[in-house]
Amino acid sequence: MTVADYAFYAFAIVTVASGLLVTLARNPVHSVLWLILSFLSSAGLFVLLGAEFVAMLLIIVYVGAVAVLFLFVVMMLDIDFAELKGEMARYLPLAILVGVVILMELALGVGAWVQADGAAGLRQAVAPAAAQVENTRALGLLIYDKYLYLFQTAGLILLVAMIGAIVLTLRHRKDVKRQNVLAQMWRDPAKAMELKDVKPGQGL
Repeated sequence: MTVADYAFYAFAIVTVASGLLVTLARNPVHSVLWLILSFLSSAGLFVLLGAEFVAMLLIIVYVGAVAVLFLFVVMMLDIDFAELKGEMARYLPLAILVGVVILMELALGVGAWVQADGAAGLRQAVAPAAAQVENTRALGLLIYDKYLYLFQTAGLILLVAMIGAIVLTLRHRKDVKRQNVLAQMWRDPAKAMELKDVKPGQGL
């Protein structure tokens, strides 16, 4: 066995173990920390596969943004986890049944998986050979050269969806005191402050 084989088994064991501890940990903060560890181990597996760009995306996006957001939300919200665990115990048999069904489907899919005859040729027709160019550069050539318009269209669709979500959920409340920047800029300094002559023993 080579060093890459040992690294693969190490990353795989850590990924599976941390994934189990995400659901089995009693403290939700510990669950998020185990989730971060599983992301880092998965990034190591992607590096071994030669997908460095996907590994960096996994670390930057999921570990640097999503998992940290989960951690802040769990630490800042006052959630009664004892009540949540009580509700979880009620639906535990159903969850076990769904988990068994999903595992059976995965086993059937992996057991019946067969590579198509022309799959290797189709992959080589789209992406350059791995020996000619690095993985990140090949992905950049595909996204920003061959499929540039499709990539930009996907970005515009996501932008429209984000703006639509903001517009649909935006509510102007009249009982909230808001900052008026123009009124602050146009105020008269002579009227902004008023001097009061307070006599001894009197209040304002």
